[in-house]
Amino acid sequence: MTAVQTAIVTPKLLDSLRAQPDLPDDVWYLVIATALCVLNRPEEIRTVYTHAVGAGHGNAGQQNGTVIPDDEEQLRIARRMREALLKTSAIAGLPKTINALQELKKVVPTHLSDEPNSPSPTNRRQDVHDTPTAQVLGRGQSFFDACYGKVAGRVMTALDHSGTEDLGLAVRLTYGYILSTTAVLDEVETSYVMIAGLVPQDVNPQLKGHLKGALNGGASVGQVRAVRQVAIHVCKAAGMRVLSEGGGGWGWRTEVQDL
Repeated sequence: MTAVQTAIVTPKLLDSLRAQPDLPDDVWYLVIATALCVLNRPEEIRTVYTHAVGAGHGNAGQQNGTVIPDDEEQLRIARRMREALLKTSAIAGLPKTINALQELKKVVPTHLSDEPNSPSPTNRRQDVHDTPTAQVLGRGQSFFDACYGKVAGRVMTALDHSGTEDLGLAVRLTYGYILSTTAVLDEVETSYVMIAGLVPQDVNPQLKGHLKGALNGGASVGQVRAVRQVAIHVCKAAGMRVLSEGGGGWGWRTEVQDL
């Protein structure tokens, strides 16, 4: 029998997280959904979407006192959440992304789905079938270089010499075909997604790189710290804590990496 889990996100918590000082506009729902995906609570992503579309963005009507955003605004939010969850696969794996996207689909109106053979909002279909591979990989390398800045060469060399050059090849494919696509989420928003997805995983070396990557992409120190803090709040609401605070359990072995 499946145990009933207490919800992590509530309307009160979502309102509180949206109001986090210095949090960049229009990314709170991406950060929260990404953290929930990595925490393996995909069913709660539905609550995030419902809250986001009812947050008063764009043109909206009312039905029984409930704000109903127009289709254009709902589609914009849905596409941004889908793209965040897809990019999360680069750091947390496809199984969690699959489950998260399936849950999100349950609450997005059917006519707002991007189905096969419809115009692609991300252009990935064109990348796979029409764009020369070298061009896609070159774009990915440029994205990687911009993220890691002056240490990019050293990082890639370490990946290539990890014992199998295939690690470096996997990273190049991921940056080319998944992360460097910026039609829906731009470079700095992609860094925010990476931060939100790495915080729950207790992987400070990788988190450090993407915290600095967000700065390299144009974010302020305050914005980056706000994204990090929202992700930590979601994790703590799920029961994570710093393990040095006593006992065993589930959490971070050391304090979460900061700038």
